[in-house]
Amino acid sequence: MSATFYRTETVNNLDIFYREAGRPGAPVVLLLHGFPASSHMYRHLIPALADDYHVIAPDYPGFGYSSKPSPEEFTYTFDHVAAVMEQFILQMGLTKFHLYMQDYGGPIGFRIITRHPEWVASLLIQNANAYTEGLGPDVQEIGRLQQAGDPAALAAAVDHKLTAEGMRSDNLVGAADPSRISPDSWTFDAAVIDKPIQRVLFANYGTNFPLYPQWQAWLRQHQPRTLIAWGKNDNIFPGEGATAYLRDVPDAELHLFDGGHFLLEEYGDEVAALIKTFLKKGVS
Repeated sequence: MSATFYRTETVNNLDIFYREAGRPGAPVVLLLHGFPASSHMYRHLIPALADDYHVIAPDYPGFGYSSKPSPEEFTYTFDHVAAVMEQFILQMGLTKFHLYMQDYGGPIGFRIITRHPEWVASLLIQNANAYTEGLGPDVQEIGRLQQAGDPAALAAAVDHKLTAEGMRSDNLVGAADPSRISPDSWTFDAAVIDKPIQRVLFANYGTNFPLYPQWQAWLRQHQPRTLIAWGKNDNIFPGEGATAYLRDVPDAELHLFDGGHFLLEEYGDEVAALIKTFLKKGVS
């Protein structure tokens, strides 16, 4: 099994931490993580793919082991974070890759690939939403509080998601067998998270919804090879968000699992096997 290396790339005066495994020169799989996670969420998927692929999993600024400048020093918006990660890709010399997107990886990844469709070898989508049908109860409740103009209740709801208990709940809700999900996941996230940063970026999440039509149009135009592996019981982005992709990419391969938002924690081996089979089918 290929070793995983832990490295840092300086991007716009920020230290961007990334995990890397596999042989340089092999097809690249780029893993973009979600909230409130980091590249740590891919700690098992990376070695599972590394025998055949060059696997790279960065932490965004403000996440994991990457630099965490204060909100006064860095503008935490999805536009800005995506711009930093786009520069990371350029500096790493990645000109073609299979893109895995989960949760925040969706709005960050779509911003990048709509500017650089030539970079995309295929899409690997896991509970990364781009459709209104995919907005689950948790997202709808946050939206309701925003529209109600109740800043205290909204802040309390967001702050709960930033607690260890909130992260534990997001990992376990929807799981078919919670005993398969390691507490390492939410324990690590809770240990390294910067709450003031995450509050600011969370408040910017609404900028993603107006871009859904643009991302959907991009999918219709480019018809990327697409694998969708999705936990259908996700309280944040339920299974309807997965099936909606088929409107725009009808040839996408869809697998709905009896799981939740952090699907890899429960079905990591199964998803890794699907990815390897899918990518090998695309080799001419």
